[in-house]
Amino acid sequence: MNKKNFSDMSKEERQKIVWEMSDEDIDFSDIPEINEDFFKTAKRIEHPRKSKTDNVRIKSDLINWFKSHAQENSYEVLINNVLENYIHHQTEN
Repeated sequence: MNKKNFSDMSKEERQKIVWEMSDEDIDFSDIPEINEDFFKTAKRIEHPRKSKTDNVRIKSDLINWFKSHAQENSYEVLINNVLENYIHHQTEN
């Protein structure tokens, strides 16, 4: 199968083909072999969290309002932005 045909397929079609492939059908020629030497020098990468999160109870009608007004980001991001703006304006005065 050439790449053009593969790229014209839907995601589901591509996944089906990949899942049905046997190990012998996979071309590893351009992938370096991972051996014991690789793991002797490998280091785990830690990704620090951006900030600590806490759980808070918010009335469902407020959550629904934020959900209905969230556009570009999730409603959680909108809530955080509103709270951060409130704090910013309170500390300016």
